[in-house]
Amino acid sequence: MTARREASAPPRLPGYEYQRVLGLGGFADVFLYQQELPRREVAVKVLLAGSLDDEVRTRFQSEANLMAQLSHHPSIVTIHHAAIAEDGRPYLVMEYCSRPGLAERYRQERLSVAESLRIAIRLASAIETAHRAGILHRDIKPANVLTTDFGWPALTDFGIAATTGQGGGATVGMSIPWSPPELLGDQPTGDERSDVYSLGATVYSLLAGRTPFEIPGAANGAQQLVARIERSPLPPTGRDDVPVGLQHVLERSMAKDPARRFPSAAAMARALQGVEADLRLPVTSLDLPDDVVPDPEPLVQHGGAAPAEDATRVRSVVTLDPNPAPPAPAPAADDESTRLRGIQVVGAPAPAPAPAGAPVMLPPAEQETADAEPGRSPRTRALAGAGAALVLLGAVAVVAFATLTGDPERPTPPTDDLTGAAPEVSTGQVVPSPHSLAGTVQADGSVVFTWENPSPATGDRYLWAVRTATGEPTHALVDAATVTVPAADAPGGAVCIEVSIVRADRSSSAEPAQGCVP
Repeated sequence: MTARREASAPPRLPGYEYQRVLGLGGFADVFLYQQELPRREVAVKVLLAGSLDDEVRTRFQSEANLMAQLSHHPSIVTIHHAAIAEDGRPYLVMEYCSRPGLAERYRQERLSVAESLRIAIRLASAIETAHRAGILHRDIKPANVLTTDFGWPALTDFGIAATTGQGGGATVGMSIPWSPPELLGDQPTGDERSDVYSLGATVYSLLAGRTPFEIPGAANGAQQLVARIERSPLPPTGRDDVPVGLQHVLERSMAKDPARRFPSAAAMARALQGVEADLRLPVTSLDLPDDVVPDPEPLVQHGGAAPAEDATRVRSVVTLDPNPAPPAPAPAADDESTRLRGIQVVGAPAPAPAPAGAPVMLPPAEQETADAEPGRSPRTRALAGAGAALVLLGAVAVVAFATLTGDPERPTPPTDDLTGAAPEVSTGQVVPSPHSLAGTVQADGSVVFTWENPSPATGDRYLWAVRTATGEPTHALVDAATVTVPAADAPGGAVCIEVSIVRADRSSSAEPAQGCVP
């Protein structure tokens, strides 16, 4: 076993007084200094004397520039200053995050599901901000997430970051337990979805107390981990309090094939917000720049709840047609009106509607939101007759009740893309997965699969697909609990399928059942 090295000598920095060592790294040490003006504690990252080759200097300078470009984000460590010390070593002066970081916490304590979700969404907003600036992090892991004095996660160490146009480069410094398969091969290739994988792996570690493919008591060297990352399915976290919806989000974010992952960190964050809504937790807002377009991917629900960007806000009141089409959810601001950390901004209850024919005034907070959103009129809207006024009264009452009880607004679900029919609103109950999924090879080479529905309900159907090594499977709906895979799709009888239960209201199993033959 290699002995841990001693820290390098802290450099003399004009205007700073050395305090103590904070951490040791492969290319740099981090020290705590007291800055004289303005007086505050800061963390100073200093390159090691033996690492001063041109490549390391270039990466160090790149890290300083990238972090300075992004450090306005509340979940990215702030860079104050960068320079060369008297002894020739480059250094960065950074925000000092005094609380224990995630690397220390996930091994020593059991983080709650609620806190893990908050951390995950805030990190996702930081990663999305970096991606929209054209920057890939490429080394997201618990050790690179510090904790600010206010308890917020703070992403750091952009030392091996790359621009989104060159995401496949070298994997210098990559941490295997949190790295996606595409970055572990001989010719690594990666993009934004590689960071999505590493974020999912980090969240998994917070919940499980171990790295995703680490097997307690077994060999967990680099070779074994790489083999599991490339071929083994993601194991359960082992916690009874982790809902199936969250396990589904982790599985999708860490899919072997990048095409099956969330297309962006923002899309993953919205799925995590959906889990918060399902659990009746306050929905964590996304901290994204105000001038960006929200990610267009619709959120896949796991328990019927449909989260919003900020579920505590009252939406605009609109004029209702007596024969309305299914309404789309009103857009929500990506950023809260205040950036005070750790405080939830709760919208005021909606006012009672005015009499028919009178103008309806928006709540002040919503009026500001309407003024800030392009394409939306900030003016009041007139009601079209007494019938529309009664409908509006019911709508306002529902919004006010949801606001007072903390229940997030639930927009109309999307149209079922399999039948073209508008589904009913889900009851919010979790649909179970089929069990006893088994297959039998027939004489002609086809495979007949059967399964059981643990909780049959009127109108139940089954969504199934043959699982493939790459690409998205083609799903189909059947009425009976059996399907036959043709011999052409089952060479040698080797075939795997997945099956979900689909209720009459279009809600479905949070996690499909999977089975293989042989």
